[in-house]
Amino acid sequence: MPEEENPLALRLEQLILGSERRYTPFQAARSAGVSMELASRFWRAMGFADIGQAKALTEADVLALRRLAGLVEAGLLSEAMAVQVARSTGQTTARLAEWQIDSFLEGLTEPPEPGMTRTEVTYPLVELLLPELEEFLVYVWRRQLAAATGRVVQAGDDEEMVDRRLAVGFADLVGFTRLTRRLEEEELGELVEAFETTAADLVAAHGGRLIKTLGDEVLFAADDAGVAGEIGLRLIETMTHDETMPELRVGMAFGTVTTRMGDVFGTTVNLASRLTSIAPKDAVLVDGAFAEGLMRTGEAPESEAEAAKAEKEGKGGDTYRFALQPMWQRPVRGLGVVEPWLLTRRG
Repeated sequence: MPEEENPLALRLEQLILGSERRYTPFQAARSAGVSMELASRFWRAMGFADIGQAKALTEADVLALRRLAGLVEAGLLSEAMAVQVARSTGQTTARLAEWQIDSFLEGLTEPPEPGMTRTEVTYPLVELLLPELEEFLVYVWRRQLAAATGRVVQAGDDEEMVDRRLAVGFADLVGFTRLTRRLEEEELGELVEAFETTAADLVAAHGGRLIKTLGDEVLFAADDAGVAGEIGLRLIETMTHDETMPELRVGMAFGTVTTRMGDVFGTTVNLASRLTSIAPKDAVLVDGAFAEGLMRTGEAPESEAEAAKAEKEGKGGDTYRFALQPMWQRPVRGLGVVEPWLLTRRG
């Protein structure tokens, strides 16, 4: 934090944090009752730069340090876990804050009347928005925490809480690199935002979880193959009907996944990524374990002959939601030989 800043920026900071700058990092650490080393680790984990010995910290910063240290002292968190809490919270809220500023604050702070300056508009606007956004943030966080906690306690054992069997999928825009050269920056930004928003809404609506977005690609997960299959096909169907969107590829795999700080890792994730890269345009490829999951739950027949026989015998063959077509086996870098299946919707 530079010592001399725009007066409006300082006023806004004081408004948002609820207190003025009073402490150097050393003074803040001492006041919070933590070592300077631990305070620096927390501060960096939250995503903030070293500030030397500038008097730039507030009572809110001291309280945050005290709370994290208190959780460690009480034995509720290890020191490493407390740093992880700081890092995950910092990374998530940093993106959220940037997103909110980019998406609506800049537009709203355009002077509503001739002669008014941005300075005259920004402070009262933030003053009005701050309590409402804070309440909404806490509400959404509690909702997400309740959902995540519910998934964890339903796990079969302690190992399953970290290493779980999930369906993992990637959806990737085709030809995105070419688009970056052809479209203006604003047009490209609007396309990416439309893609991410549509994908996020579809994943949530059909019971999946959006893990992360990477501009031209989204990563999602679901507890079972049927849910993931519906999401993958819905993504293709929705994007196909949008003339402004390029083609889409989707690849999905089912298996053991390691979860860390809201992200997913492991061979299953790597396989889903590789399947996405070899999927035909506007198509969904899945691995053998994913296909077996659909067959086991009766959501897809083992073959069209089986489906036809079931329908002929009146055994509920019309209840199959999905169709699976085995593709040619092929070597996949780092994963050996795999047999992809083309997933489509029956009927």
